[in-house]
Amino acid sequence: MDKKSISIIIPNYNGRQLLTEYLPYTFAAIENAGVAFEVIVVDDGSTDDSTGFIKKEYPQIKLLVNAKNSGFSYSCNQGIAVAQYQLILLLNSDVKLSPDYFEHQFKYFDAKDTFGVMGRIIDMGGDNIQDAARLPKFNGLKLKTDYFYFTNADNDKLYTFYLSGANALINAAKLKEIGGFYELFSPFYCEDMELSIRAWKLGWKCYYEHGAVCRHQVSASTKNYQKPKWIKSTYYRNRFYLHALHLNGLALLGWYVQITLIDLLPKLLVGQTWIWKSYTQLFKNNSLIKQYKNRLNELLAKHNSQRDIFTVVNDIRASVKGKTLIKIKTS
Repeated sequence: MDKKSISIIIPNYNGRQLLTEYLPYTFAAIENAGVAFEVIVVDDGSTDDSTGFIKKEYPQIKLLVNAKNSGFSYSCNQGIAVAQYQLILLLNSDVKLSPDYFEHQFKYFDAKDTFGVMGRIIDMGGDNIQDAARLPKFNGLKLKTDYFYFTNADNDKLYTFYLSGANALINAAKLKEIGGFYELFSPFYCEDMELSIRAWKLGWKCYYEHGAVCRHQVSASTKNYQKPKWIKSTYYRNRFYLHALHLNGLALLGWYVQITLIDLLPKLLVGQTWIWKSYTQLFKNNSLIKQYKNRLNELLAKHNSQRDIFTVVNDIRASVKGKTLIKIKTS
Protein backbone atom coordinates (compact mmCIF):
# COMPACT_ATOMS: atom_id res chain seq x y z
CA MET A 1 0.00 0.00 0.00
CA ASP A 2 1.45 3.31 -1.12
CA LYS A 3 0.44 6.31 1.00
CA LYS A 4 -0.16 9.40 -1.08
CA SER A 5 -0.05 13.12 -0.30
CA ILE A 6 -3.40 14.83 0.30
CA SER A 7 -5.01 18.21 -0.32
CA ILE A 8 -8.05 18.74 1.91
CA ILE A 9 -10.61 21.16 0.46
CA ILE A 10 -13.29 22.56 2.77
CA PRO A 11 -15.97 24.87 1.34
CA ASN A 12 -17.35 27.22 3.98
CA TYR A 13 -20.33 29.53 4.22
CA ASN A 14 -20.96 31.23 7.57
CA GLY A 15 -19.50 28.20 9.29
CA ARG A 16 -17.18 29.77 11.84
CA GLN A 17 -18.60 27.67 14.68
CA LEU A 18 -18.31 24.49 12.60
CA LEU A 19 -14.70 25.27 11.74
CA THR A 20 -13.94 25.96 15.39
CA GLU A 21 -15.41 22.63 16.41
CA TYR A 22 -14.28 20.25 13.65
CA LEU A 23 -11.01 21.56 12.18
CA PRO A 24 -8.98 20.11 15.10
CA TYR A 25 -10.25 16.63 14.18
CA THR A 26 -9.34 17.18 10.53
CA PHE A 27 -5.79 18.13 11.44
CA ALA A 28 -5.47 15.23 13.88
CA ALA A 29 -6.56 12.72 11.22
CA ILE A 30 -4.29 14.02 8.47
CA GLU A 31 -1.30 14.33 10.82
CA ASN A 32 -1.89 10.73 11.93
CA ALA A 33 -1.79 9.67 8.27
CA GLY A 34 1.88 10.69 8.13
CA VAL A 35 1.79 12.17 4.62
CA ALA A 36 2.49 15.53 3.06
CA PHE A 37 -0.71 17.57 3.13
CA GLU A 38 -2.33 20.95 2.78
CA VAL A 39 -5.68 22.25 4.01
CA ILE A 40 -7.56 24.63 1.72
CA VAL A 41 -10.63 26.48 3.00
CA VAL A 42 -12.73 28.18 0.33
CA ASP A 43 -14.92 30.81 1.95
CA ASP A 44 -18.07 31.34 -0.09
CA GLY A 45 -18.90 34.95 0.72
CA SER A 46 -19.45 34.45 4.45
CA THR A 47 -20.85 37.32 6.51
CA ASP A 48 -19.65 35.91 9.84
CA ASP A 49 -16.07 35.94 11.09
CA SER A 50 -14.99 32.77 9.28
CA THR A 51 -12.10 34.34 7.40
CA GLY A 52 -10.83 36.29 10.39
CA PHE A 53 -10.92 33.13 12.48
CA ILE A 54 -8.93 31.15 9.91
CA LYS A 55 -6.30 33.86 9.50
CA LYS A 56 -5.82 34.15 13.26
CA GLU A 57 -6.11 30.56 14.47
CA TYR A 58 -4.95 28.57 11.40
CA PRO A 59 -2.41 30.63 9.46
CA GLN A 60 -1.12 27.40 7.87
CA ILE A 61 -4.42 26.97 6.00
CA LYS A 62 -4.55 28.14 2.40
CA LEU A 63 -7.56 30.48 2.46
CA LEU A 64 -9.45 31.35 -0.73
CA VAL A 65 -12.29 33.87 -0.57
CA ASN A 66 -15.12 34.09 -3.11
CA ALA A 67 -16.23 37.64 -3.84
CA LYS A 68 -19.86 36.54 -3.56
CA ASN A 69 -21.78 33.45 -2.46
CA SER A 70 -21.55 31.09 -5.43
CA GLY A 71 -22.34 27.65 -4.04
CA PHE A 72 -20.69 24.31 -3.33
CA SER A 73 -19.58 23.40 -6.87
CA TYR A 74 -17.90 26.73 -7.57
CA SER A 75 -16.16 26.77 -4.19
CA CYS A 76 -14.84 23.23 -4.53
CA ASN A 77 -13.61 23.98 -8.05
CA GLN A 78 -11.59 26.94 -6.75
CA GLY A 79 -9.86 24.63 -4.30
CA ILE A 80 -9.37 21.86 -6.87
CA ALA A 81 -7.63 24.32 -9.20
CA VAL A 82 -4.92 25.20 -6.66
CA ALA A 83 -4.57 21.79 -4.96
CA GLN A 84 -1.04 20.45 -5.40
CA TYR A 85 -1.06 16.93 -3.95
CA GLN A 86 -1.86 13.44 -5.26
CA LEU A 87 -5.24 12.99 -3.60
CA ILE A 88 -7.98 15.49 -2.87
CA LEU A 89 -10.35 15.14 0.07
CA LEU A 90 -13.56 17.10 -0.48
CA LEU A 91 -14.81 17.68 3.06
CA ASN A 92 -17.84 19.47 4.45
CA SER A 93 -17.22 21.88 7.30
CA ASP A 94 -19.74 19.97 9.47
CA VAL A 95 -17.87 16.63 9.36
CA LYS A 96 -15.77 15.20 12.20
CA LEU A 97 -13.08 12.79 10.99
CA SER A 98 -12.01 9.81 13.11
CA PRO A 99 -8.30 9.72 14.10
CA ASP A 100 -7.47 6.84 11.70
CA TYR A 101 -9.77 8.00 8.91
CA PHE A 102 -7.21 7.92 6.09
CA GLU A 103 -5.49 4.64 7.00
CA HIS A 104 -8.35 2.58 5.59
CA GLN A 105 -8.45 4.32 2.23
CA PHE A 106 -4.94 4.43 0.78
CA LYS A 107 -5.19 0.82 -0.46
CA TYR A 108 -7.82 1.75 -3.05
CA PHE A 109 -5.42 4.01 -4.90
CA ASP A 110 -3.02 1.15 -5.65
CA ALA A 111 -5.38 0.41 -8.56
CA LYS A 112 -4.96 2.65 -11.59
CA ASP A 113 -8.69 2.82 -12.34
CA THR A 114 -9.76 4.13 -8.90
CA PHE A 115 -11.48 7.49 -9.07
CA GLY A 116 -12.18 7.81 -5.38
CA VAL A 117 -13.44 6.37 -2.12
CA MET A 118 -15.77 7.60 0.61
CA GLY A 119 -16.11 6.55 4.22
CA ARG A 120 -19.00 5.69 6.49
CA ILE A 121 -20.98 8.72 7.66
CA ILE A 122 -22.69 8.39 11.03
CA ASP A 123 -24.61 10.69 13.36
CA MET A 124 -22.70 13.14 15.48
CA GLY A 125 -24.06 11.74 18.72
CA GLY A 126 -24.66 8.07 17.91
CA ASP A 127 -23.82 5.28 15.49
CA ASN A 128 -26.81 5.60 13.15
CA ILE A 129 -25.53 5.36 9.56
CA GLN A 130 -26.42 8.37 7.44
CA ASP A 131 -24.50 7.31 4.37
CA ALA A 132 -22.85 4.12 3.11
CA ALA A 133 -22.36 2.52 -0.31
CA ARG A 134 -25.25 3.35 -2.63
CA LEU A 135 -26.86 0.89 -5.01
CA PRO A 136 -28.57 2.58 -7.98
CA LYS A 137 -31.75 1.58 -9.78
CA PHE A 138 -34.14 2.98 -12.35
CA ASN A 139 -37.79 3.75 -11.63
CA GLY A 140 -38.89 3.94 -15.21
CA LEU A 141 -36.18 6.26 -16.52
CA LYS A 142 -35.59 8.06 -13.23
CA LEU A 143 -32.40 7.27 -11.34
CA LYS A 144 -32.83 6.39 -7.68
CA THR A 145 -30.79 4.96 -4.83
CA ASP A 146 -32.22 1.51 -4.16
CA TYR A 147 -30.57 1.18 -0.76
CA PHE A 148 -27.40 1.89 1.23
CA TYR A 149 -25.26 -1.15 1.91
CA PHE A 150 -22.07 -2.33 3.54
CA THR A 151 -20.31 -5.54 4.50
CA ASN A 152 -18.27 -6.60 7.51
CA ALA A 153 -15.93 -8.68 5.33
CA ASP A 154 -12.47 -7.13 5.76
CA ASN A 155 -11.17 -7.64 2.22
CA ASP A 156 -14.36 -7.12 0.25
CA LYS A 157 -14.14 -3.90 -1.76
CA LEU A 158 -17.54 -2.39 -2.44
CA TYR A 159 -18.53 -0.08 -5.23
CA THR A 160 -20.72 2.92 -4.55
CA PHE A 161 -22.82 4.62 -7.19
CA TYR A 162 -21.47 7.95 -6.09
CA LEU A 163 -19.08 9.53 -3.63
CA SER A 164 -20.65 11.82 -1.08
CA GLY A 165 -19.36 15.37 -1.48
CA ALA A 166 -19.15 15.50 2.31
CA ASN A 167 -16.11 13.20 2.48
CA ALA A 168 -14.85 12.14 -0.96
CA LEU A 169 -11.16 11.19 -1.28
CA ILE A 170 -10.35 11.41 -5.00
CA ASN A 171 -7.40 10.93 -7.32
CA ALA A 172 -6.40 14.54 -7.98
CA ALA A 173 -5.22 14.03 -11.57
CA LYS A 174 -8.48 12.33 -12.53
CA LEU A 175 -10.57 14.97 -10.76
CA LYS A 176 -8.76 17.74 -12.59
CA GLU A 177 -9.00 15.94 -15.94
CA ILE A 178 -12.73 15.37 -15.54
CA GLY A 179 -13.21 19.08 -14.88
CA GLY A 180 -14.34 19.05 -11.26
CA PHE A 181 -17.97 19.76 -10.49
CA TYR A 182 -20.41 21.21 -12.99
CA GLU A 183 -21.32 24.63 -11.63
CA LEU A 184 -24.72 24.30 -13.26
CA PHE A 185 -25.74 22.63 -9.97
CA SER A 186 -24.93 25.59 -7.72
CA PRO A 187 -25.63 26.25 -4.93
CA PHE A 188 -25.95 22.53 -3.98
CA TYR A 189 -27.55 19.10 -4.52
CA CYS A 190 -26.75 16.29 -6.97
CA GLU A 191 -23.35 17.61 -8.05
CA ASP A 192 -21.54 14.74 -6.31
CA MET A 193 -23.76 12.13 -7.98
CA GLU A 194 -23.24 13.70 -11.40
CA LEU A 195 -19.46 13.89 -10.94
CA SER A 196 -19.31 10.20 -10.01
CA ILE A 197 -21.44 9.19 -12.99
CA ARG A 198 -18.95 10.90 -15.28
CA ALA A 199 -16.13 8.96 -13.62
CA TRP A 200 -17.98 5.65 -13.98
CA LYS A 201 -18.66 6.36 -17.66
CA LEU A 202 -14.92 6.83 -18.20
CA GLY A 203 -14.26 3.40 -16.69
CA TRP A 204 -13.05 4.69 -13.32
CA LYS A 205 -14.36 3.22 -10.07
CA CYS A 206 -15.89 4.70 -6.93
CA TYR A 207 -15.58 2.76 -3.68
CA TYR A 208 -17.01 2.73 -0.18
CA GLU A 209 -14.83 1.93 2.84
CA HIS A 210 -16.80 0.99 5.96
CA GLY A 211 -13.75 1.22 8.24
CA ALA A 212 -13.18 4.91 7.52
CA VAL A 213 -15.64 6.60 9.85
CA CYS A 214 -16.69 10.22 10.15
CA ARG A 215 -19.51 11.96 11.97
CA HIS A 216 -21.83 14.45 10.35
CA GLN A 217 -23.89 17.24 11.89
CA VAL A 218 -27.11 16.97 9.87
CA SER A 219 -28.02 20.00 7.73
CA ALA A 220 -25.51 22.21 9.52
CA SER A 221 -23.82 23.38 6.29
CA THR A 222 -27.09 24.20 4.46
CA LYS A 223 -29.21 25.74 7.21
CA ASN A 224 -27.94 29.22 6.35
CA TYR A 225 -29.72 29.11 3.00
CA GLN A 226 -33.25 30.01 2.03
CA LYS A 227 -36.72 28.63 2.72
CA PRO A 228 -37.95 25.02 2.27
CA LYS A 229 -39.80 25.70 -1.01
CA TRP A 230 -36.65 27.17 -2.52
CA ILE A 231 -34.64 24.17 -1.35
CA LYS A 232 -37.20 21.76 -2.87
CA SER A 233 -37.18 23.69 -6.13
CA THR A 234 -33.38 23.58 -6.27
CA TYR A 235 -33.32 19.85 -5.52
CA TYR A 236 -35.80 18.99 -8.29
CA ARG A 237 -34.10 21.33 -10.76
CA ASN A 238 -30.77 19.62 -10.16
CA ARG A 239 -32.31 16.16 -10.43
CA PHE A 240 -33.70 17.26 -13.79
CA TYR A 241 -30.27 18.55 -14.86
CA LEU A 242 -28.59 15.26 -13.93
CA HIS A 243 -30.94 13.17 -16.06
CA ALA A 244 -30.76 15.56 -19.01
CA LEU A 245 -26.96 15.33 -18.88
CA HIS A 246 -26.75 11.54 -18.82
CA LEU A 247 -29.69 10.25 -20.85
CA ASN A 248 -29.74 10.32 -24.63
CA GLY A 249 -31.99 9.54 -27.59
CA LEU A 250 -35.27 7.74 -26.92
CA ALA A 251 -34.40 7.31 -23.23
CA LEU A 252 -34.11 11.07 -22.85
CA LEU A 253 -37.41 11.63 -24.67
CA GLY A 254 -39.13 9.02 -22.52
CA TRP A 255 -37.75 10.64 -19.38
CA TYR A 256 -39.17 14.04 -20.38
CA VAL A 257 -42.59 12.41 -20.74
CA GLN A 258 -42.20 10.67 -17.38
CA ILE A 259 -41.27 13.77 -15.37
CA THR A 260 -44.02 15.81 -17.01
CA LEU A 261 -46.71 13.27 -16.14
CA ILE A 262 -45.38 12.09 -12.77
CA ASP A 263 -43.54 15.07 -11.29
CA LEU A 264 -44.79 18.27 -12.88
CA LEU A 265 -48.53 17.89 -13.43
CA PRO A 266 -49.47 16.19 -10.12
CA LYS A 267 -47.56 18.78 -8.09
CA LEU A 268 -49.10 21.69 -9.98
CA LEU A 269 -52.57 20.21 -9.44
CA VAL A 270 -52.10 20.18 -5.65
CA GLY A 271 -50.66 23.69 -5.56
CA GLN A 272 -46.95 22.90 -5.34
CA THR A 273 -46.14 25.59 -7.86
CA TRP A 274 -42.47 25.78 -6.88
CA ILE A 275 -41.81 22.88 -9.27
CA TRP A 276 -42.64 25.05 -12.29
CA LYS A 277 -39.40 26.99 -11.79
CA SER A 278 -37.43 23.72 -11.57
CA TYR A 279 -39.01 22.49 -14.79
CA THR A 280 -38.60 25.68 -16.81
CA GLN A 281 -34.97 26.15 -15.78
CA LEU A 282 -34.23 22.79 -17.37
CA PHE A 283 -35.20 24.24 -20.75
CA LYS A 284 -33.63 27.65 -20.14
CA ASN A 285 -30.26 25.97 -19.55
CA ASN A 286 -30.52 23.50 -22.42
CA SER A 287 -27.63 25.05 -24.35
CA LEU A 288 -25.32 24.83 -21.32
CA ILE A 289 -26.37 21.22 -20.75
CA LYS A 290 -25.42 20.47 -24.36
CA GLN A 291 -22.00 22.07 -23.82
CA TYR A 292 -21.38 19.86 -20.79
CA LYS A 293 -22.50 16.77 -22.72
CA ASN A 294 -20.16 17.61 -25.60
CA ARG A 295 -17.29 18.05 -23.14
CA LEU A 296 -17.98 14.61 -21.66
CA ASN A 297 -18.26 13.03 -25.11
CA GLU A 298 -14.79 14.35 -25.92
CA LEU A 299 -13.42 12.73 -22.74
CA LEU A 300 -15.19 9.46 -23.52
CA ALA A 301 -13.61 9.44 -26.98
CA LYS A 302 -10.19 10.19 -25.48
CA HIS A 303 -10.53 7.22 -23.12
CA ASN A 304 -12.11 4.95 -25.77
CA SER A 305 -15.16 4.44 -23.58
CA GLN A 306 -18.66 3.74 -24.82
CA ARG A 307 -20.17 3.26 -21.36
CA ASP A 308 -23.57 4.84 -20.76
CA ILE A 309 -25.62 5.29 -17.60
CA PHE A 310 -27.43 1.97 -18.09
CA THR A 311 -24.12 0.10 -18.29
CA VAL A 312 -22.92 1.84 -15.14
CA VAL A 313 -26.06 0.94 -13.17
CA ASN A 314 -26.01 -2.67 -14.39
CA ASP A 315 -22.32 -3.11 -13.51
CA ILE A 316 -22.76 -1.78 -9.97
CA ARG A 317 -25.84 -3.91 -9.38
CA ALA A 318 -24.04 -6.99 -10.73
CA SER A 319 -21.11 -6.35 -8.36
CA VAL A 320 -23.19 -7.08 -5.23
CA LYS A 321 -24.57 -10.43 -6.40
CA GLY A 322 -23.44 -13.27 -4.16
CA LYS A 323 -22.11 -10.93 -1.45
CA THR A 324 -23.36 -10.93 2.12
CA LEU A 325 -24.59 -7.38 2.55
CA ILE A 326 -26.16 -5.36 5.33
CA LYS A 327 -28.77 -3.15 3.68
CA ILE A 328 -30.24 0.13 4.84
CA LYS A 329 -33.31 1.43 3.04
CA THR A 330 -33.22 5.05 1.98
CA SER A 331 -36.01 7.43 2.91
